[in-house]
Amino acid sequence: MLRVSGEEVELVSDGDGLAIIGGPSAVERFMAAVGLSEEGSAPIGSVLRTGSVAALTGSEVAANAGRWVKLTEDSARAVKQFGLTPTKSPGVSHAMVGEPGNIKQWIQVVRTPASMLTNPAMLAGAAGLMAQIAMQQQMDAIMDYLAVIDRKLDDVLRAQTNEVLARLDGVELSVKEAMAVRASVGRVSEVTWSKVQAGAQTIHEVEGFALRQLGDLAERLERSRKVGDLADVTKEAEAEVQKWLVTLARCFELHDAVGVLELERVLDASPDELDRHRVGLRSARDERLALITDHTDRLLDRMHDAVGIANSQVLLNPRQSPAIVRSSNHVSSDVHEFRQVLGIESGHDSSTSRRWREAAADTLDQAKTVGGHGVTGIKRLGTGAQRGASAAARQPGRSIS
Repeated sequence: MLRVSGEEVELVSDGDGLAIIGGPSAVERFMAAVGLSEEGSAPIGSVLRTGSVAALTGSEVAANAGRWVKLTEDSARAVKQFGLTPTKSPGVSHAMVGEPGNIKQWIQVVRTPASMLTNPAMLAGAAGLMAQIAMQQQMDAIMDYLAVIDRKLDDVLRAQTNEVLARLDGVELSVKEAMAVRASVGRVSEVTWSKVQAGAQTIHEVEGFALRQLGDLAERLERSRKVGDLADVTKEAEAEVQKWLVTLARCFELHDAVGVLELERVLDASPDELDRHRVGLRSARDERLALITDHTDRLLDRMHDAVGIANSQVLLNPRQSPAIVRSSNHVSSDVHEFRQVLGIESGHDSSTSRRWREAAADTLDQAKTVGGHGVTGIKRLGTGAQRGASAAARQPGRSIS
């Protein structure tokens, strides 16, 4: 590594985000040089005004500038070349980079005495601060998601959703009060924390109930093998799933808000435990994400199966089969949108309804292939298929093609 006398930036990563700390011009030049966009990032200075965690790092960081960037495949690849090394803080890595002499590129350099790496308490505080920023960014994303969904809900579904979310209103008021006190006094006292802590159980109960409802819907879809039953259940799911996704998103937002306050409380009461507590909160968050992933995966699988059954029986059910596909696509789209907000990997390809004429032609081709036995089979199918086709044709504005 080289020693430089010019501007440098420190890189601190906790696996979820990357903090870039240094002079304003150095931070700006570094981000531009490695292709990191300010879009989706957050200025660290904006969160240094309140809280015990901020106070621990603020005296050093406030003299500089800094931005927090969410770690994605692209951002991780951009800084990989600088060889961030593990520190004594669990899950945290660090590097100092600069532009030595006339070399027009950023490289790793020798750390200075003022480096965070020389102050374990400050490094732990920086990691705690990054965790808080990540949670705040997630909360903002969820709030945007909920605002968009609320505009889509009709009056009936909104009333049903509000009835479920009402159990969380008390928790939200406690969290807002605690945030206001934190902003005023710069810490979370035992009294303030006790009010928030009491509501954590309510969040878990509502979250568990929502997951159970999604599980029940997936089980009913799994039991339904007839097109008529699938049409009923998928139609119900089209309305119900959105309600439970909104509930889960609200719970996740409150979990993160409580997490921000919890880190503040730990630093105020037991600063030596900040690192361990930060790691514990991340583990708990990962477990929640895994639980949500499992439940939504199962629901998506059942929706995919429902589409397969509907398309395989479109000859006999030319009206209900397309309805199943439409409802399944609607539910799948809602689930994928929700998962994207929480950072859960998810791909979405809409299913297509199989046309009656296409299914009939395939059946006839198969019958010709197997000869007379197949012809007998297609004749046996004929009466039911003709009834289905006639029913579809009688629908106004609908054609069989």
